[in-house]
Parts: sequence; structure tokens; C-alpha cells
Amino acid sequence: MDNNELLKKFYTSFSKGDSKGMVECYHENIVFQDPVFGTLKGKRACQMWEMLLSNKKTDTKISFDIRRVSDERGKVNWVAEYVYGEKKRKVTNKVSGEFKFKDDKIIEHIDSFNLWKWTRLAMGAVGYLLGWTPFMKSKIQKTTNKKLNQFIAKQT
Repeated sequence: MDNNELLKKFYTSFSKGDSKGMVECYHENIVFQDPVFGTLKGKRACQMWEMLLSNKKTDTKISFDIRRVSDERGKVNWVAEYVYGEKKRKVTNKVSGEFKFKDDKIIEHIDSFNLWKWTRLAMGAVGYLLGWTPFMKSKIQKTTNKKLNQFIAKQT
């Protein structure tokens, strides 16, 4: 499978809610990073996708556009549309994914997006007022990693 097909499999699996298909695309030494989770490595990065997709609602929509791919790197722009939290706020998150490849797998995956825009959509007034601050970014990462730890603990 070439790297274009690898990215297509990753995002097609994502859009179908298939974490197993996504994880099959990752190298065992994967390094994942985004504004919400921070940096996750190896199995923990894979478990993050399992956790997120275990909560995936049927109205969640993932679309993607593979922008460039080479033997070593790739870039994908993708959009997630979903409802967030108890207040069921509609979120449209536009993300840029940067990839590095090794041994026909994804070895590095860095997702970038405007965290302040995301917090405004997902959290309303609190996100608007505090979403841009390092304090809020740290709080979000602590909360999401705590949820990931709880998810992992339930799996074992």
C-alpha cells in the first residue's frame, strides 16, 4: 500500500468509526500530537482513537482532502462535524494533519487547529472568554488525558 492509500484508509476508517482500521495504519512507535490531547505515543495514541470512536454518534461527519503525499511526508485537511457536550453544541472543526511515514506506516501524526475557535463552539461563553489562554489549553489536555486514562483502565 502506498502512502496515499495509507492516508485514504486512515481517514475512510475514521469516517466509518473504525478505530481498528485507523490503528492498522499507525507504526508501533507512533507519535501523535494535537491541541486537545497534547503528545501521545505508541499504544496510548491508538487507544485515544478507540476512546473517541467508542463515543462516536451517528450524526458525526468526517470529511477529508489529501493535499500532498511523498515517500516521507503527507498532509491532509479534514473536517469533523459533530455535537459536543451536554448542551449539544454544534461543532465544525477544520483540522490540518501533517504526517511522516516509516516502514509503510504512519510514524508521526500532528493535527493542528484553532483551539480558541473550537472552545468557542464547544464551550460557548467560557470558551470565548478563556479558550485562547494557556491555562485553558492545559486544563483541556489534563481533562482529556484523565478521560483517556479512565478508558484505558476499563479496558484492562
